Amino acid sequence: MEPAVFYFTKDKELKGGIITDKENYFIALQPVPFPVKPEGRKLKEDLELKLSNSRIYRLQHFDTQYMDNDSTMQLQYLIDMKDIEDFLNFEVTEAKIDMKGTEGIRTYVFKLHKKAIQEQLGCFLKKEEDKEK
Repeated sequence: MEPAVFYFTKDKELKGGIITDKENYFIALQPVPFPVKPEGRKLKEDLELKLSNSRIYRLQHFDTQYMDNDSTMQLQYLIDMKDIEDFLNFEVTEAKIDMKGTEGIRTYVFKLHKKAIQEQLGCFLKKEEDKEK
């Protein structure tokens, strides 16, 4: 799936979506600007997501990847299976990414495509259900 744009200004952007290894589900986020490879590889902090139910969820950092000849950095976070139902029923309203170094925590208040995570996760889960039938 193409990454959805969640936040966009002239200085910052956040895109992302759901990816799966067919066993687990991950939120993959692409923050812009992002640090160069040696510094970016140090980003291993967990992600804080706030959903529209006003609860804050902590997602464990899984991987950091540089893609498209290092023009895109993607952070992947594992969705705890006990929280899947909430991610299906509530939209994401805010993400906090610890960018380390001098910047610290970068907060993105979702302005665009707030339901993208719900919809993508639902699509993946429906595909899995259909395969089991």
